[in-house]
Order: sequence, then C-alpha cells, then structure tokens
Amino acid sequence: MESEDGLNYQEWMKTVPEEITQDPLWGLEVYRLGFFVADITWDDTEALFKNPSTRSAADQIRRSLDGISANIAEGYSRSTGKDRARYFEYALGEAREARDRMYKVRRAMKAEVVLHRVKVLTQTIKILNAFVPTQRKRGIREEKALYLTLSDFENEILQTPIPET
Repeated sequence: MESEDGLNYQEWMKTVPEEITQDPLWGLEVYRLGFFVADITWDDTEALFKNPSTRSAADQIRRSLDGISANIAEGYSRSTGKDRARYFEYALGEAREARDRMYKVRRAMKAEVVLHRVKVLTQTIKILNAFVPTQRKRGIREEKALYLTLSDFENEILQTPIPET
C-alpha cells in the first residue's frame, strides 16, 4: 500500500511516534490501517475543502476516517467482549461510510488516490467483519504497557519547550 506522496505503509509506520506504537493497541493491524488511512487522507480532504461543491463531503470523510481508529481505540479498552464488539461495530460503520463517501467524490480526486483509499478501507472492513464476532466471546486481554512515571513525564514533556506549529 503506497500513499500519494510515495510513502508506503511500512515506511509510514516508521514515522509514527513510539508514544503511540508502544501501546499494546498498536499491535492490532486493523487499528494501524484505520490510523494510516485517516492520516494519509488529510491532504485529500484539505483539497476537497477548497471546492464549495465538495466541502461538506470533505468534512464527513474526515469525521468518518477519524472514527475508525478512534472507535477501535475506545473498544480495545473495554473490559467485556460485548462492549468491545459494539465499538468495533461503530468502527466498521465508519469505515463503510468513509469508503462510500470517498467513492462519491472520485470526480474531484485523482483516480489512483481514490482507488488506493478504497482498497485500504475495504481491507479494514474485511478485518473488522471477521474481528467483531470473536470479540463477543473474550474478556480483557491488554498486555502491560510501559508508561512514563510522573517524574519521567515531567522531565520529558513538562520541562521541554512546546514545539511551534
């Protein structure tokens, strides 16, 4: 899977900060795919926002793409399989909505970009379709994550100047 700027999925993963990749959630391929497609589609939606006829669609695409990994993240943190499955179903709905809307704005985007995004979303949908039923049968299984102690956090974050945008 390669994004428009030539960065492929494996290369893109190397750009994600370890504060995210060290979380056990990162071990879920479906989470990484949802995160990936939302991240690489940001510029696509920026271009769509500039056109009055696609502005509303751009907002909806961005919201649905954001909802995929966000719902997976929230569901992953739930202790019962039923709760997890519910949030993963929300993510599935968001993925289908994003794919639907991406295809509908295809005339305003490069065909290869739309096809790439649709393929990533279709793979995400396939994984979630298989994943949801299995979650209804499981309890919590989160591995221990290494989190900073307050003093580490203070040294690394609170004492560091805020980067400018």
